Amino acid sequence: MSFLLDGFRAVTWQQGVMYLVGFALIYLAIQKDYEPALLLPMGFGAILVNLPSSGVLNQMVEGIGESQGIIQWLFETTIEASEALPLLLFIGIGAMIDFGPLLSNPKMLLFGAAAQFGIFFVIIVATLLGFDIADAASTGIIAAADGPTSIFVANSLGSKYMGAIMVAAYSYMALVPIIQPIAIKACTTKRERRIHMNYNPRAVSKTSKILFPVIICIIAGLIAPASLPLVGFLMFGNLLRECGVLDSLSKSAQNELVNLISILLGLCVSVKMEYHDFLQVDTLIVMALGLVGFVMDTVGGVMFAKLLNLFRKEKINPMVGAAGISAFPMSSRVVQRLATEEDPQNFILMQASAANVAGQIASVVAGGLVLGLLM
Repeated sequence: MSFLLDGFRAVTWQQGVMYLVGFALIYLAIQKDYEPALLLPMGFGAILVNLPSSGVLNQMVEGIGESQGIIQWLFETTIEASEALPLLLFIGIGAMIDFGPLLSNPKMLLFGAAAQFGIFFVIIVATLLGFDIADAASTGIIAAADGPTSIFVANSLGSKYMGAIMVAAYSYMALVPIIQPIAIKACTTKRERRIHMNYNPRAVSKTSKILFPVIICIIAGLIAPASLPLVGFLMFGNLLRECGVLDSLSKSAQNELVNLISILLGLCVSVKMEYHDFLQVDTLIVMALGLVGFVMDTVGGVMFAKLLNLFRKEKINPMVGAAGISAFPMSSRVVQRLATEEDPQNFILMQASAANVAGQIASVVAGGLVLGLLM
């Protein structure tokens, strides 16, 4: 009966550390409600893949040969071979987004572009630190706070830090309400945070809302062809929302599809959280660089708004620039909360929402540009 204890004896301290990482992710998902649809399966999967001779991974079985593990099979089929899961998730995300505020104020696209500064900042820093360009680029995309794009880029470039990138991207996205206020307050004054902005939206026709995703796909495909899978699936989801004849499919994409894909995605990526890959100094550096990039995205958006204010009579609240990251809709809500804290009568949510959805587009285009330059 001693064979029953073989598994316990085989556990190493490194595997024990990964169990703690898994429990930490589960705690954040349940107790703190941080992206539970992703962090919960990711944490549970991190425990499963680090059990000795885990049956969820491919194993060589004596007398049988290779036995295929279900989680590794899912990863190899739906992420490694086709990137299907992150792309399908974009259909649901697109169906959630209302581009109306952006269409009524198109110049907000500039804030989405400016708030991608951290991506390229981290790529340069990571390269200087000795990372190869593929890993540096994959690390840089963490700054967008866009989990599906991070997975797509990291997998396309064959980064060995997929697990760390996935954990960092979704963790920082969940921590937007904690990280962004610190970064915003560090580079703005109380007076700047109190700036009021007039909101006089132009009417946006149904035709415009239907044509917008199609036109964006064409433009993105011509400028950055590698971004087309990301932009295309995002905009297809938005077309489901706006066409008016597929409401049931749109609602299913926003709810059932997103929830199911998120669960499978969290489990699949845990394959890259085996202790011998995850517990490395480089992994900690990657996660730290991702945090730096996320902060620099926020700072880049704020500083761009300040730059515009030098030439404008009607000032922009610099916090709107910080909403240009991809974390939708958390970032716009954080910006509005900070504005209300400074002045209860200050309402800038619609401008922040426009910048936020612009950031969603800009992050996938930035990911496509990175892929186009390196592939």
